[in-house]
Amino acid sequence: MPNPLLEMTGLPPFGDIRPEHVEPAIDTVLADNRARIAALLADTEHFTWESLVEPMEALDDRLNRVWSPVGHLNAVLNSDTLRAAYNACLPKLSAYQTELGQNARLFEAYKAIADGPEYATLAPGQRRLIDNVLRDFRLSGVDLPAAQQARFKAIQEELSQLTSTFGDHVLDATHAWRKHVSDEGLLAGIPDNSKALLRQNAERDGLDGFVITLEFPSYFAVMTYADDRELRHEVYEAYVTRASERGPHAGKFDNGPVMERILALRHEAAQLLGFDSYAEHSLASKMAESPAQVLAFLRDLARRSLDLARRDLDEIRAFAGARGLDHLQAWDIGYYAEKLREEKYAISQEILRPYFPEHRVVGGLFEVVRRLFGLDIREVKGVPVWHESVRFFDILDNQGELRGRFYLDLYARPKKRGGAWMDDCIGRRRTRDGVQVPVAYLTCNFSPPVDGKPALFTHDEVQTLFHEFGHGLHHMLTRVDWLGVSGINGVPWDAVELPSQFMENWCWEREALKLISGHFLTGEPIPETLYQKMIAARNFQAGMQMVRQLEFALFDFRLHADYDPAEGARIQQILDEVRAEVAVVHPPEYNRFQHGFSHIFAGGYAAGYYSYKWAEVLSADAFSRFEEEGIFNGETGASFLAAVLEQGGARDPMELFVEFRGRKPDIEALLRHSGIA
Repeated sequence: MPNPLLEMTGLPPFGDIRPEHVEPAIDTVLADNRARIAALLADTEHFTWESLVEPMEALDDRLNRVWSPVGHLNAVLNSDTLRAAYNACLPKLSAYQTELGQNARLFEAYKAIADGPEYATLAPGQRRLIDNVLRDFRLSGVDLPAAQQARFKAIQEELSQLTSTFGDHVLDATHAWRKHVSDEGLLAGIPDNSKALLRQNAERDGLDGFVITLEFPSYFAVMTYADDRELRHEVYEAYVTRASERGPHAGKFDNGPVMERILALRHEAAQLLGFDSYAEHSLASKMAESPAQVLAFLRDLARRSLDLARRDLDEIRAFAGARGLDHLQAWDIGYYAEKLREEKYAISQEILRPYFPEHRVVGGLFEVVRRLFGLDIREVKGVPVWHESVRFFDILDNQGELRGRFYLDLYARPKKRGGAWMDDCIGRRRTRDGVQVPVAYLTCNFSPPVDGKPALFTHDEVQTLFHEFGHGLHHMLTRVDWLGVSGINGVPWDAVELPSQFMENWCWEREALKLISGHFLTGEPIPETLYQKMIAARNFQAGMQMVRQLEFALFDFRLHADYDPAEGARIQQILDEVRAEVAVVHPPEYNRFQHGFSHIFAGGYAAGYYSYKWAEVLSADAFSRFEEEGIFNGETGASFLAAVLEQGGARDPMELFVEFRGRKPDIEALLRHSGIA
């Protein structure tokens, strides 16, 4: 049977890929790779970049090219058969990666290059790649005795399954709950655009009236605008108990045992490698130097932010109290905060939404990127995609060179994981046939078009799009020719958010807003009076937002730093302790936020969620140079392109930051942008 995963030479043929293709394709590629590596090591006595690293990169690339569309489809077009095929491959891929990492002969071959005369003649990016590979060999247990190597391998295989299970549980729990509403009066306060979405949900299910789901656009609309307090409470409880032992589906998709096992295995793996904790293990490949440094950084930000956060909450509580609410609860905060914002600044997300139709936002984003970096972005028709709403684009530079390509998948829908992300479809590398052009997936979960109108985004959604596009630019604009350090590959995780958070700044600049906004009926730009209200409200509740992110980061880091096998994970206990230290909002006892914390239990942020704040120091300070020199200053944009976006993981991120900014980062820009300084 022909297998499109094995036959593709360019972009993935999404229309042809079936679940039954997945496991045979992975089995074939893994067998081919093992045979090729064995031959490489057997045939060569003297290893060079050309005889070892280049063929290893080619093998990595082929595996990535086959697996990438499978993992992507599992996230955006999930089905029982695809999930089964995907999960069947996880232990095979994990076993293969651990075998590579524990292959002593391969380790010695790389080490021979690092210790030999050729190393000094290599480009800095090539040397960094080899250094990273040698580090990763040690982090895979290459130096361990055979019995411990076997145990490490078994741990990695089990972890690959558990993290996938965690994500599956969150997806299934999200889509298992829905509320059918026949009486429109129950939805009083919810804007027409959001009600149209709820009506569209009902039509999709063959029902009359409206259907509320736990997909984010629906959840956000209820929690922010629904006047009916009991409805908010019901939806809140369903959302915050997803995948747990509490709530409307108590125990059905429970991630509690999954989290316990994940944390135990991570700790055991770290200890096998000689680390005190998984947090220490995590930092071996990051900018931060020690757990103590990370904790001190987070606690310093908390110290600077807590007074403001308490004032933020007191203001909401007083506002709600003046309107007859005696006890402010977690399901009231979003609702009354939005009412307070409207009264204080005469602005809301809904007032702004008509000014952000999809075509203006996406086209304006492309124009911002053109002015900053001299790039031309053009839509390409006829490329196979996984859903009719997905679009495909080329990025060309001002010399006409094709620099990157990307898929854009903007809307929430059933069988699609929540959140927003950029992922790697194809990575840049130079082969004997020329440069392999990088390709990215850019995925969001925004409200789709309803009632014949274009999709109308909130300003928060606009910022999310700019954020993910920043990641995409980092992946696609790289000039590095070696896969292991091109794009975001090889970038320390606590620096990888720099370009994404950096791009968000243009969503607030008047000159940029003229490009990315225009009323969907008239094309009218955001009026100056409304813009001034936006700016006045920019740091509304900035203290609460800051400590909420610090709560997540401290919880994640302490979970991994303080794990004690004798006591177990103590997940709720640690979360309660962190909240006592830095939180101002204390949710109800049944809240199980942690059971849906996919960033750390199903993504790449374990003992690394602090990276968002760490990199935000870099991004805020990097943007401050544009504030000084002009937000569309072409020379400044070219400097950021050359020093950061084009360099990928080929050089140390602090060295690149200093090259762009002329000095080391200063936290004051972050505090100023956040309204804390």
